[in-house]
Amino acid sequence: MTAYLPSARLRRAALAGALCAGLAVVGTGCGADPDEGTNGVGKLSAEQIENKAKAAATGATSVHLSGVLVSGGKSFTLDMKLGADGGSGEVKSQDDTTFELLRVGSQLYLKAGAKFWGQSEAAGKLGDKFVKVPEADPSYKQFLVFTDMHVLLDGLLGLDGQLSKGDYTKVGHTRVVQVSADKGKGGKVSVSLEGVPYPVLMERAGGAGRLVLEDWGKPVELKPPAQDQTVDYGSQLPTTKEQGASPAPSASKGSGQGTAPKS
Repeated sequence: MTAYLPSARLRRAALAGALCAGLAVVGTGCGADPDEGTNGVGKLSAEQIENKAKAAATGATSVHLSGVLVSGGKSFTLDMKLGADGGSGEVKSQDDTTFELLRVGSQLYLKAGAKFWGQSEAAGKLGDKFVKVPEADPSYKQFLVFTDMHVLLDGLLGLDGQLSKGDYTKVGHTRVVQVSADKGKGGKVSVSLEGVPYPVLMERAGGAGRLVLEDWGKPVELKPPAQDQTVDYGSQLPTTKEQGASPAPSASKGSGQGTAPKS
């Protein structure tokens, strides 16, 4: 028996080594460092991670934001590319009314089908054209928020409640650490563990939306639409299908509940 003991020990050691190597692949156990190769934010407290993410977003020059936002009991699907001097993209409401927004500097354009304009006399002329939104029109500021990167992010990134740090996981191909408020009831943000600690997924409080944030810092090309595709309706937009209601939801901080579009 004594002659075989070293060999048995070697076999057990080899087995343990193989098991440890397998666990290291998933980043757990056997002395593996889960923060190896990361930007180190996972070692910080939940509050510090949230502050790092907010600072990164504030310092960014652009972002691609997509997902669902719930406001005033209504659901909106957003797909917006936002830069320092404007933004462009699409918004769809829960009744399948879709409109595009484009802002270059202070000039804001709205493009929608005839369904959006409803019973207005101008519906036939404005459908599928880029309509200049006059700054004096009440809807200008409400539409503007969806093309202003920092105003929109400031309204969306707030968490409400006591913060706690969650597990390391992935959003797409990006490793992230999660920070939750009030065990998720007050919202949750997933922060990148790679490079700059940008927020890459925002789950809003009260089920008020889930938004993916990606392509941070990538150039966003913004230019006015062609003249033959543009309509200048004057100092005020025509009445929409909702009789003057703005279809744009408002983005609220903290609770994520939002407010209903005015009617």
